[in-house]
Amino acid sequence: MKEFAIIEHYFKQKTLSRPDVTLGIGDDCALLNMPQHQLLALSIDTLVEGLHFPVTTSAYDIGYKSLAVNLSDLAAMGAEPAWFTLALTMPKADENWLQEFSQGLFQLAQEYNLQLIGGDTTRGPLTITIQIHGFIPEKHALRRSGAKAGDRIYVSGFLGDAGLGLQIALGKIKVKADDEAYLLQRLNRPNPRVKLGLLLRNFATSAIDISDGLLADLEHILIASEVGATIRTLLIPLSDELKRNTSADEALHLALTAGDDYELCFTVPSEKEEELLTALKKENITCYCIGEITQENVLVLQDYKNDLSVKLGFEQF
Repeated sequence: MKEFAIIEHYFKQKTLSRPDVTLGIGDDCALLNMPQHQLLALSIDTLVEGLHFPVTTSAYDIGYKSLAVNLSDLAAMGAEPAWFTLALTMPKADENWLQEFSQGLFQLAQEYNLQLIGGDTTRGPLTITIQIHGFIPEKHALRRSGAKAGDRIYVSGFLGDAGLGLQIALGKIKVKADDEAYLLQRLNRPNPRVKLGLLLRNFATSAIDISDGLLADLEHILIASEVGATIRTLLIPLSDELKRNTSADEALHLALTAGDDYELCFTVPSEKEEELLTALKKENITCYCIGEITQENVLVLQDYKNDLSVKLGFEQF
């Protein structure tokens, strides 16, 4: 298939239409309407075959995850999703692959009312770049720089599952079939915490999504906020599937360093904690307090035996 036939058949026909898009796919630029008194939140992520996902990953899962990781960035800022662009580089125009890829992509796009507004296709090593746009009311954006001493540190769900899922996908470990399905799901189809991000506008002093590992990403908050933290490692939430298939030390190490979980890590003032927990319960969202922010610029891990000089999370270089 030729480039414009690919765009028309697999992407233009499948995207929804939002009233704030005057012109989407099909011209040199998209024409968009920004709502009044809203900030535009914009993020971009690139996924490369063999680096960000194994070569055995299904096209459906690649499409799904490519958008999910961008949605996770919006969630970390408290933004409401709106539009995205797609730059797709692939070695050949495989129609079966394109069909599955677009199905995974648009399943998530439909769920979050996202319109594909443009992009590019080209030939080369399999690479997916998505730029996503969302809205945040003025003065309500969540940032990394607002944490204060005494704030409670929370995470939104189980950590370490995706790290073990990656080992399964790479053939490094064998687990029971039911556990394998769950752990691969956590790796390939992360749940972007958009609903939680919107709720946290009224509570959180800082937030970040856990893409490179809890320690690496929490460190970004600590540096930006010029504070330290104490983490009670025994409080870090671990799934039964993770605990059944690793030692206690390995499970904790994965939770702290593996990344790819795409949960949120956020801080909340102690005086707002009870109100937050009430709001979370009302929305049926489970989060876990794992420590607190401290004044000194030091990260303390209680009940953790391993050497902290090891790499703390995923790094590109």
